[in-house]
Amino acid sequence: MEQIKLLVVDDHPLFRQGVVDALALEPDMKVLGQAASGTEALDMIRSLKPDVAILDVNLPDMNGQQVTHQIVQEKLPSRILLLTGYDDVEQAIHAALAGAAAYCAKDLEPKRLPEIIRAVASGKFVIGERVFNRRELERWIDDQMDGTRRSYSEPGSPFHPLSDREMEVLSCVVRGMSNKEIASLLGISHQTVKNHVTSILRKFSVEDRTQAVVYALKRGWVKLNDTDSKSEE
Repeated sequence: MEQIKLLVVDDHPLFRQGVVDALALEPDMKVLGQAASGTEALDMIRSLKPDVAILDVNLPDMNGQQVTHQIVQEKLPSRILLLTGYDDVEQAIHAALAGAAAYCAKDLEPKRLPEIIRAVASGKFVIGERVFNRRELERWIDDQMDGTRRSYSEPGSPFHPLSDREMEVLSCVVRGMSNKEIASLLGISHQTVKNHVTSILRKFSVEDRTQAVVYALKRGWVKLNDTDSKSEE
């Protein structure tokens, strides 16, 4: 029996080892290695060429979608299965657009992961509980995008529904800056900052700045240390 060669990538050692141990019980699968960051994953995918690489979406230095996009750009043969702690349709669409073969929640039943890996290794695509061929996936993406008004960041970038300027404003909000301070830093008017903050709250469907910060941090769209260097200027 030809084994499916795998790479497991997650920055949480306990979770990563649990996945490796579970897959080691499958006679048709072989784990070639483990990685804890996006850069390490990319290097190992290039050298080991696993059939399927299982990546956490939120990884240090390069996130799972950025790694996926790079793998597709380099036309490497490995197919990517992304695991996420925040399973929503917008991120699923973004993962598919980046080139992922599967996008699934981390809380899936343990027996499901080998099934998904086999489907991916055979050329199928998996989003949550649904299995698609390429044409079906393209139709699903079209249907989902028709049903939402949210914009999408470029493939290979972390998904977020904000413009570049809104992301700059959000990064300032994360740092606890006032609208006046943001306006001064970015060289825009106080009213423009207020407009951007209002737009951010609307797109996130939250009531205030604190909720917006928590929402963005939980999804990995911003990090508390993203703008440390700017704050020191």
